[in-house]
Amino acid sequence: MEEKKRIFSGMQPSGMITLGNYLGAMKNWTALQNDYDCLYCIVDMHAITVRQDPVKLRKQAKDLLTQYLAVGLDPEKNTIYYQSHVSQHAELGWILNCYTYMGEMNRMTQFKDKAAKHADNINTGLYTYPVLMAADILLYQTDLVPVGEDQRQHLEITRDIAGRFNTIYGDTFKIPEAYIGKVGARVMALQEPTKKMSKSDENKNNTIILMDEPAVIMNKIKRAVTDSEDEVRFSEDKPGISNLLGIYSACTGKTIAEAEKEFAGAGYGTFKTAVGEAVVANLEPIQQRVRDLEKNKDYLDEVIKKGAERASKLAERTLSKVQKRVGFLPKVR
Repeated sequence: MEEKKRIFSGMQPSGMITLGNYLGAMKNWTALQNDYDCLYCIVDMHAITVRQDPVKLRKQAKDLLTQYLAVGLDPEKNTIYYQSHVSQHAELGWILNCYTYMGEMNRMTQFKDKAAKHADNINTGLYTYPVLMAADILLYQTDLVPVGEDQRQHLEITRDIAGRFNTIYGDTFKIPEAYIGKVGARVMALQEPTKKMSKSDENKNNTIILMDEPAVIMNKIKRAVTDSEDEVRFSEDKPGISNLLGIYSACTGKTIAEAEKEFAGAGYGTFKTAVGEAVVANLEPIQQRVRDLEKNKDYLDEVIKKGAERASKLAERTLSKVQKRVGFLPKVR
């Protein structure tokens, strides 16, 4: 039987999962678990490049794992774990720092963006973030990495670092490719539909959170920015309505054309109510599964323990090979 290709994906626990995260990526993940060997890492080490409230960070990390399970990721088919529970990430990260050039780091646009937002905390971790991300990926001999446009530069430097190491020491790392899977909905901010919906948005009306109550969801959708017309159609000059059409299409499985036809002559009020109801219908079963899982602490602890053990076992294979290549003495067992 042909070995499954491996996919690595990491998500920060700094902020709540949004409707954009769910419709844009997570909704499709459940289909991947049958065809690929998937690792879903909660990258809490990356999260601390920005100051975090420790109590809040622990809660958000646990919430994220619970929500992974609630959307349908099977911990028997996928490796779901916390980055901080697998020490090989940090160990490989340090080694790769020594094979990464300052010039490469200086070109990283995300560092410049984040440094501008957090001018009072421009730390070294923020600067070398892409090297740790490279370690995350290369540690598991990853074949494919799902990346958005904002992460594409990080995947390129991962490939460059891996190629450089392989040139010096021989075939050590698999060179990962970008995973271009089924495209999920690109969900935009409700109040500013020209920018992407983000979990770090300070305007709470821009974002629908996975665990928002139905009444809150309906209210946010009803307050979403539209335009002065009253025609439900997908168009570049109608970003608000186009965004809501995309959300409705992703939640119902209907095409944009079918949705336009359904609401022809209906007006924005009727349309927004239908969009809100479709979102609620999608999220309510997930929210119920989250509540059920939260009551089962023993099960969650078992998932956390097994995920870390499985990830550590895989990671150690690569790390021990790398340590030998660079000249470290083997551990005495």
